[in-house]
Amino acid sequence: MELSSILKPEAVRVLASASSKKRLFQEIGDVAASVLHLDPQNIVEALLERESLGPTGVGHGVALPHTRLPELESVEGVFVLLEKPLDFGAVDRQPVDLAFALFAPEEAGVEHLKALALVSRTLRDTTVCNKLRANPDPVKLYAILTEPHSVQAA
Repeated sequence: MELSSILKPEAVRVLASASSKKRLFQEIGDVAASVLHLDPQNIVEALLERESLGPTGVGHGVALPHTRLPELESVEGVFVLLEKPLDFGAVDRQPVDLAFALFAPEEAGVEHLKALALVSRTLRDTTVCNKLRANPDPVKLYAILTEPHSVQAA
């Protein structure tokens, strides 16, 4: 699995700011709605429901919100770079400025986990994260995310 198979170029955005986690989810929902043709409110509610189980801020300024959506047929992603980091309740208490949201079909057990592992490995690479933070252009961000990385298996 490659990130290019789950992330479309138009699903990569730079946000000047998001005042809260809910507002960030609304922005992600708007992007996902326009790219995946889904109801943004359903996306936001599903992300908030998943987040209520435990924060998806994995540390080092990275969040991996994810949820299942019955109307999807394949795993899809949205990547957002925040110009102003946001308190996300991350495990290391660091504010988040890189968020990669994953959306999977209800029945996508293994594929969802593989995608989550791939995104996690990619964003655990400090070189990749530094490049992302230094390039606030969606085209460059997409290129950085989808270029082959020498990451070790999770």
